[in-house]
Amino acid sequence: MSDIKEVHYDTIVSPLITEKSTIASENNQVVFKVALNATKPQIAEAVESLFKVKVKSVNTLRTKGKNKRFRGRPYTRSDVKKAIVTLEEGHSIDITTGL
Repeated sequence: MSDIKEVHYDTIVSPLITEKSTIASENNQVVFKVALNATKPQIAEAVESLFKVKVKSVNTLRTKGKNKRFRGRPYTRSDVKKAIVTLEEGHSIDITTGL
């Protein structure tokens, strides 16, 4: 495990706490919102160094921003990239405590 770098904080934006991610946590998975240009190896390295755990695999998905309206004015939500990180057996992250 490498030392903590500022790049790791830029890679992982925030944890996602939803009903679906809570169910995934039972299977040793944690969901993070990550930078749009982050790659799977960068995400794995960032999680391992920030949380001192061993990463088994990383799955990513991009959600395109929807076109919405607020008081008749159109706007577009930001694009979001999520990473579903599967941890090795015996490792866990308590995302409610923060960094």
